[in-house]
Amino acid sequence: MKRIAIYIVGLILVFANATGQLFAQNKVVKDSLVYLQPKEEHPIEMQYILSLLNRFHYRSAALNDSTSSDVFDQFIESLDPSRLYFLDSDIAYFERYRYKIDDDFRAGKLEFPYQIFHVRRERAVNRLNFIVSLLEDEMDFDDSEKYYFDRSEAEWAKGKTEWDNLWRKYLKNQALIYKLQGKEWKEIASSLTKRYGRWRKAIYQNKTEDVFQTYMNALTSTFDPHTDYFSPKAADDFNIQMSLSLEGIGARLSQNLDYTEIVEVVVGGPAYKSQQVDEKDRIVGVGQKDKEIVDVVGWRVDDVVQLIRGKKGTEVTLLLSKAGSAVTDAPDTVRLIRDTIKLEDQAATAEIIPITENGTTFKLGVINIPKFYRNFNDARMGVKDFKSTTRDVKHLIDSLKGEGMDALMVDLRFNGGGSLQEAVELTGLFIENGPVVQVKNSDKSIEKYRDTDGGVYYDGPMAVLINRFSASASEIFSGALQDYQRGIVLGETSYGKGTVQNIIDLNRVIDDPDKRMGQLKLTLAKFYRVTGSSTQHQGVSPDIQFPNIYSAEEYGESSQETALPWDKISSADFSPTGEISKDMIRQLAKLYKNDLETDPQLKKLIEDIAKANDEKERKYVSLNYQERKEERDAEKEEKDPLSTSINSELGSGNDFDINKNEKLKDDPYLKEGLKLLIALTKMQVG
Repeated sequence: MKRIAIYIVGLILVFANATGQLFAQNKVVKDSLVYLQPKEEHPIEMQYILSLLNRFHYRSAALNDSTSSDVFDQFIESLDPSRLYFLDSDIAYFERYRYKIDDDFRAGKLEFPYQIFHVRRERAVNRLNFIVSLLEDEMDFDDSEKYYFDRSEAEWAKGKTEWDNLWRKYLKNQALIYKLQGKEWKEIASSLTKRYGRWRKAIYQNKTEDVFQTYMNALTSTFDPHTDYFSPKAADDFNIQMSLSLEGIGARLSQNLDYTEIVEVVVGGPAYKSQQVDEKDRIVGVGQKDKEIVDVVGWRVDDVVQLIRGKKGTEVTLLLSKAGSAVTDAPDTVRLIRDTIKLEDQAATAEIIPITENGTTFKLGVINIPKFYRNFNDARMGVKDFKSTTRDVKHLIDSLKGEGMDALMVDLRFNGGGSLQEAVELTGLFIENGPVVQVKNSDKSIEKYRDTDGGVYYDGPMAVLINRFSASASEIFSGALQDYQRGIVLGETSYGKGTVQNIIDLNRVIDDPDKRMGQLKLTLAKFYRVTGSSTQHQGVSPDIQFPNIYSAEEYGESSQETALPWDKISSADFSPTGEISKDMIRQLAKLYKNDLETDPQLKKLIEDIAKANDEKERKYVSLNYQERKEERDAEKEEKDPLSTSINSELGSGNDFDINKNEKLKDDPYLKEGLKLLIALTKMQVG
């Protein structure tokens, strides 16, 4: 142990000498960082994880120098994605480990990740000392400086002068965001000083599990993006979330560098119902009712969770930096009422939307399915009326038929998947029989999941509405209806997640209650449509493609560097219904093209998408107060009058009767989908 400590000191001295007394400012730190050490069980756990990956993961990958290099890059990326902490000289020194990690895995050695993690902590403390000292004097916001916020491919700073300038601009941008909210310098400096004080505290609270989990996920991510390691604490939190018994806001959170990020919005929870909280939003503040919002940048995620959790019926306020928001945007304030999340809150819902077109009223049934759910425990116990998506949808169809439904829309937007069995059984309500999906296992065996009931529960005109966030089981259902030519698929190309995962408890490998291990979520198989085409990467392409702000390269399976590839297997033996012909699709496409040119909502939507895409191309932001203020004011002016003019246009003698349904006024995708469904109904029914 003493030898390791001496080695670490020597390592740090090498870094310090290489960059010119970088740690001089660390003299103000009252106590030194404790060097974290791996737990006794970590080498055993690491080798067990390797064994499971090699034996059962769908992608068989040899443990060699190439794997070592990939893990090296992933680990550095996870510690410094914005390239703010490490220096060019650090990375040059780390390079000596690039092709040695595979050997360390085999030998059960963990010195590398703990050494690098400690250097990252030292760098972070150094930077906190530096930027807090900058807050002593008011900054000048009248010059023409720029801050390049997208540093994902930037060079690491070369030396202390360049490093200091980078962090000065980083701090100045944060201070400017406060100034744009109307705060004076004294308040700005106080708020940021408190933020960085908590940030420092969080660094000193790093635990050995943090290092091990980050390192293991650097390994698992080289296999595919859906294979993950959960430390014992993370596994406990995950199980609590999955039990749906937690009183809170209904969101799963994770640590993303110095921010707490929304990983999943649980269907049916307060966050989901608010429609104001999305995946990849970052929580920058949390407040209780009638109390000041606490800045949580730099907090550990479990501490943020404790602030958010609370008694049912109480109010919590979130300050959110929205995913995809412009760097000039102020955080959103979202107030939520805590609640207990129940399975019933995830259930499918339905309504009739009557639409009058050219004097004829069509009663369109809309069934929204937020998730493919199934109460497996009740099903195993033989409970007659156990809760399931398919059972609920059957009841909803009966109700809609009773109201005189002319056609059916199944809305799967934002449905991230769920039960494979439910996707198969739900498809069976709309086709007579036949295969629904094919599954290829890691041993290359292929299983076919079939509808065998021999009947059709609903045989009328139907459409399926999907978007980029429709994934997994949603893609199985929509892809099957498209392949069987049973319904028209409308919307955006879906996510493209065509893989199957299972969770393995690692505690089985060690019989010692004092030495807990985590869990491994492992990719075991891939989905394929009945045509033989994988849904992986490609997703489901709609018959009519609606405007889409999210490209596959930035959101979806294709945005993941290590995602499994698309491929194809033999087609299953199936018989399309022929209810959706190519000629029908051509006619609907022509109608849609006309709507794109004439419908004010769609035209405005396309304009907004074009502007958002232009904003995404921006790599920097001005640090001049007047320029930023003018940008913000111009954006605000642009949004308000346009939305008013659109609503007035839509309300003027519109055959589509838009103003009689508030939901359609605020949802151009559903509105256009129902309009096309009416056209399809006319073609099929006459």
